[in-house]
Amino acid sequence: MEIRHLQLGSCPDSWGVWFADDPRQTPWDRFLDELAGAGYSWLELGPYGYLPTDPARLGDEIAKRGLSVAGGTVAGVGGPHKDFDAVVAETRKVASLTAALGAENVVFVPVPGYRDDVTGAYREAASLDDEAWRALTRNSNTLGKILLEEYGVHMRFHPHADYQVETQEQVERFLADTDPDYVSLCLDTGHLAYRRADVPGLIRKYPSRVGYVHIKQMDPVIAQRAADEDLAFGQAVAMGASIEPPAGEPKIPSVMEALSELDADIFVVVEQDMYPVDFDLPLPIATRTRTYLNSVGLHSRPAAVPSEEISDERS
Repeated sequence: MEIRHLQLGSCPDSWGVWFADDPRQTPWDRFLDELAGAGYSWLELGPYGYLPTDPARLGDEIAKRGLSVAGGTVAGVGGPHKDFDAVVAETRKVASLTAALGAENVVFVPVPGYRDDVTGAYREAASLDDEAWRALTRNSNTLGKILLEEYGVHMRFHPHADYQVETQEQVERFLADTDPDYVSLCLDTGHLAYRRADVPGLIRKYPSRVGYVHIKQMDPVIAQRAADEDLAFGQAVAMGASIEPPAGEPKIPSVMEALSELDADIFVVVEQDMYPVDFDLPLPIATRTRTYLNSVGLHSRPAAVPSEEISDERS
């Protein structure tokens, strides 16, 4: 059975891309070729600067492969609870490119977080104090308002391991303290499972706040080892914490059942963390993942309006 209001895509992260420029990452043109070859029609743009940032050029590259853009990605500027001017400046660049390519979602990924992914060192406390939490929610509302009113795109906030919105309790508090008119979730099934959240329960409790989904699974054994040994999320990923479905947690059928109950058109984007990775590994994994997700009702259907018809007037 196909769940018509859910649209399947993928993103550079599933090809081992965490940064705008890194020689250990799959070259951007190979990523686009393999994304299309794996059977996906939609992509999230990934770190700003990894793909070409000129809207006309990127639009041409995407269109000639039969692809369309589900959303843009803000990452690498940290959370909105601090350095907010820098956060706004980076987010504006992403929003402009995203809107020019005809997409309506900007995924805000609050990394780097409170730990160093490589060394595991703590950069700051794992929980925000009241003043910092108020800054987080106030600035998230402001950012969401800027995105919607100035660019016509929606802010999708991404709870993330090793950021101070990572547990179920923190996610629920964040939703309670932010404006639903301007802020919704990019609900990442893997990060939430990594912190032992009830993913289907969150979807059902906050159906109107789930605006976008990153779908992936975590190896519960590695996640438990990371907790026991106080490892950073990046260290756990290097050990293989993020695994292809249906081998991990949360169970995809239970997530799909909850998502099928939503009354909105939503992108569900595969995001399997694999940094760093051998360049030959992502394509077969992405193909198998797409085949599995097709079997549980998720499909990647081409856009109704071809990408080559998208205007770059908003660039």
